[in-house]
Amino acid sequence: MTLRNIYFFVIGLWLLNSCTNNPLKIDASDIHVEIDFINVDSLLVNSDSVGLIKAHNRLKAEVNEVYLFEIGNCLRIGELEDTAFYNSIKKFKEDTSIRNLEKHIQHAFVEKSDIENRIVDGFKHLKYHFPKGKIPEHIVYLNTLFSVGVYSAEKDIGIGLERFLGDSNEMIQQLNPKYHYDWMKKAMDAKYLERDVLTGWIATHYVGAVSGNLARNIIYWGKIIYLTEACFPEASPEIIIRYTPDEYTWALENEYQFWQYLVDEKLLFKIDDRTKMNMVSEGPFTPGLPNQEGPDRLGQFIGWRMVKKYMEKNDVTLKEMVNLPYNDILQEYEID
Repeated sequence: MTLRNIYFFVIGLWLLNSCTNNPLKIDASDIHVEIDFINVDSLLVNSDSVGLIKAHNRLKAEVNEVYLFEIGNCLRIGELEDTAFYNSIKKFKEDTSIRNLEKHIQHAFVEKSDIENRIVDGFKHLKYHFPKGKIPEHIVYLNTLFSVGVYSAEKDIGIGLERFLGDSNEMIQQLNPKYHYDWMKKAMDAKYLERDVLTGWIATHYVGAVSGNLARNIIYWGKIIYLTEACFPEASPEIIIRYTPDEYTWALENEYQFWQYLVDEKLLFKIDDRTKMNMVSEGPFTPGLPNQEGPDRLGQFIGWRMVKKYMEKNDVTLKEMVNLPYNDILQEYEID
């Protein structure tokens, strides 16, 4: 090989590496994160009267906010005196449909070590970028009776395991279609579990709440999803945005058309709640688009694309990005 060919070979390798290198792929193996995992669902269902009261008092002390959310908001039992509480739980766990649901949860999540390792690894990545950022003390497995998938509290996170059984599960299929539409059932997939945990925590503790126009809202979501991507840099992009592969491909191929739609319809600076909800909320599709094409939450998707492109062009840390005014990111957005 001549010197000239060696030169071009080296340059080619450098260019290839520059194009494929992901700045979010960092080594977080030495980062220390300590999170306790508690299976409240199992404690409530499997404890006898004495064990249940002990567990009840322990959980009120250790994971009070998440625990009270489950027994109050989800199970509708509330914080009762010991005897009344035990009778209510006894009635709950003896219900035929509850017992059947519990069997499905236990079968689907008999081994949770892989899930827990992936969650901890996600929080290690988050702590790498935010050394002083808040990390949950406990992650609590719940049965929320399909109320929520992830509940992010001040110190802890609750996971409604039944919301991740998969749409082919018979318990999911039997949910009342008046309240749980097909698109909701489709989203109840375990492959999104770890992603949802980190996204919920980030939205609660890392990216400040936003008000105002649609542009602010889509960039707010773009920051959240970009931080989620930073927690799982090896994950496929469709998992990060919570799309199927076909939905993600459609969103990429129609990024320009969707952006042009927002501009032509003068939606970016709309402040009404309906416009904002249409663009960033879960649903069967994103309302307003011709022929109801494409996936839901295209506002979140394009916000993520805006943040990604800003980060590719600018040498800023994730902490700096979180605090950037939305207009800084908006003004630099260009579609390739």
